[in-house]
Amino acid sequence: MPQFDPVRVRGGRHQPHRLVRHRRRAVAVGLAVTAAALVAAGPYPGAGGQDAQRARGHPVTEPVRKRHGARLVSAPVRIADAATVRLLRPGDRVDVVAAGAGGAGDASVIARGVRVTKVPGPVDGTAAGGALVVVSVPRATAHRLVGAGAASRLAVTLC
Repeated sequence: MPQFDPVRVRGGRHQPHRLVRHRRRAVAVGLAVTAAALVAAGPYPGAGGQDAQRARGHPVTEPVRKRHGARLVSAPVRIADAATVRLLRPGDRVDVVAAGAGGAGDASVIARGVRVTKVPGPVDGTAAGGALVVVSVPRATAHRLVGAGAASRLAVTLC
C-alpha cells in the first residue's frame, strides 16, 4: 500500500481560538441574531386589543392617546360641625362621612381622601347651620356628595 500524507481538517481544533481573536465580530453577530429573533417573535397573539388585530411589522398609524385620571371638579360641601371646619386648610386630605337620621350606626363614607381646595370664611349667623368646605373630587363623587348633603348631615375626618 502506498504512503499517504495525513488528512487535515482545516480549522478544526483552532476554532475556539479564532472565535476569541475575533470576539467583536462574534458579539456583533450574536446581537444581530438576538434582535432578529425578537422581531420575528413579535407580540403574542391576543396580548392586547387592537395590537392583536394589527398586521405584524406595520407601524402604528393612529396617534397615541394620553391617559388622564378622572376629571376633578370643585364641590362645595356643608359640614354640620363648624368647629371641625376651622381645623382644615387648603391642601388637606379628608374623608367625607354622611350620618343618617338613625344615629351613629348609619354613617357611611361618601368620599375618601379628597383634597380640600378652599375653606371660605364664616358668614354671619350661619354657625348653627355648619360651615362650607370646597373639595376637589371626580364628577360622579360630586353628585353623591350633593345627594348625601341633602338627605343627611355631613362630617369630615382628616387623613
